[in-house]
Amino acid sequence: MSSERRVIARHAATVLAGQLAVMAFGVTDTIVAGRYAEGALAALSVGSAIFVSVYVSLLGVLQALLPIWAELHGAQRTDEVGRSVRQALYLCGFAIALGMAILFFPAPLLRWAEVPQAMRADVEAYLQVLAFALPPALLFRLFSTLNQSLGKPQLVTWLQVASLAPKLVLSIWFTFGGAGLPALGLVGCGWATLAVNWAMLACAAWLLRSRPFYRDYHIWRRIEAPDWHQLGQFARLGVPAGLAVLVEVTSFTLMALFIARLGTAATAAHQIASNLTAVAYMVPLSLSIATSARVSFWLGAGDATLARRACARGFELAVLGALLFAAAMALLRWRLAAIYSANPAVVALGATLLLATAAYHLADAVQTLCVFVLRCYRVTVMPLVLYCTLLWGVGLGGSYMLAYRGIGPWPAMQSPLAFWLMSALALALAAALLLAVLWSTLRRRE
Repeated sequence: MSSERRVIARHAATVLAGQLAVMAFGVTDTIVAGRYAEGALAALSVGSAIFVSVYVSLLGVLQALLPIWAELHGAQRTDEVGRSVRQALYLCGFAIALGMAILFFPAPLLRWAEVPQAMRADVEAYLQVLAFALPPALLFRLFSTLNQSLGKPQLVTWLQVASLAPKLVLSIWFTFGGAGLPALGLVGCGWATLAVNWAMLACAAWLLRSRPFYRDYHIWRRIEAPDWHQLGQFARLGVPAGLAVLVEVTSFTLMALFIARLGTAATAAHQIASNLTAVAYMVPLSLSIATSARVSFWLGAGDATLARRACARGFELAVLGALLFAAAMALLRWRLAAIYSANPAVVALGATLLLATAAYHLADAVQTLCVFVLRCYRVTVMPLVLYCTLLWGVGLGGSYMLAYRGIGPWPAMQSPLAFWLMSALALALAAALLLAVLWSTLRRRE
């Protein structure tokens, strides 16, 4: 059991290092935009909310393929891994087309969310640049999912960590200008992301072509015609998973759109809280990826007992990590908020929000691991139903009511704190119910 814990911890730590490097992209942009102008930080909050909603939802469809490839790996069916990856390119191509269309034409969404007119031009310009950064991002994520399913995330992590320094330099240069380049403001952060994403994809393609590790899987071959049976299997697993991620992410990121009408100070404070919460989320996400890879590996190898043990070890690590990060957010809230802004009002409100995000993170860690493990057992519809009911209904809907209209004896708060409180409650309910579903699933598989 301790060996399984070490395997999961080592895999998760490697994934975490890469995920934190990618999250540092967002932290870098947040700090750079905040130092450039308060309006740029507010526009970034709205723009990043939309981009993250699109990107992570489509990523969820691709990430859901991890159990398929991990099972093939556990069953030692190496030839089938390569063919399955090539078929996944068709799914990835559809995701890219859909995502680019949404990002390139965001005006209807901005009008629906009643984003202030003064922000819209900057947000639209930022998203239109990111539309062309989406294809390499999703293709690289396919490469990442493959490596995670095979238990070898190291190459992905090295690329992600190595890309951080160029991203930092380019974001500062493009935003503030210099060396003959005019200051581009917020859109400069988008151009930096685009350049780094394409560079990472080029490196990933070179590795697939040249590294001996991939030869046994015969990945680099001419792509076959669409296998509609296999694509149907992908869709049955990936589409509900992607929709569940869409609900989860939009319940989180749409807060920024609804909070935007409270003004730039509230929006900037919310951006601080959401950015730090997203960074903390990388710990349970990494543990969930590592745990699901091990669970699926043992299921593919035909050992259900070891699969359950891997699940238990993953939960132990996820709960411990969540407690540590929640405590850090609560105890260091003033110092963390001051990193992002010099405005005392923004810092004070941001520090208050970080108390609510600590509770939010604890519930988020538990429900995330439940969802990932349930995918290993092909349970994807029930999480989607629970997400729609709780995260959209109780979380987002309840937040809007508490913030702007009041609920029962509680008057309208007119504060982003309402969104974090109700969202934390919704996640706690989701975590409890998903634990029950997972327990029932494991009992049936005994």
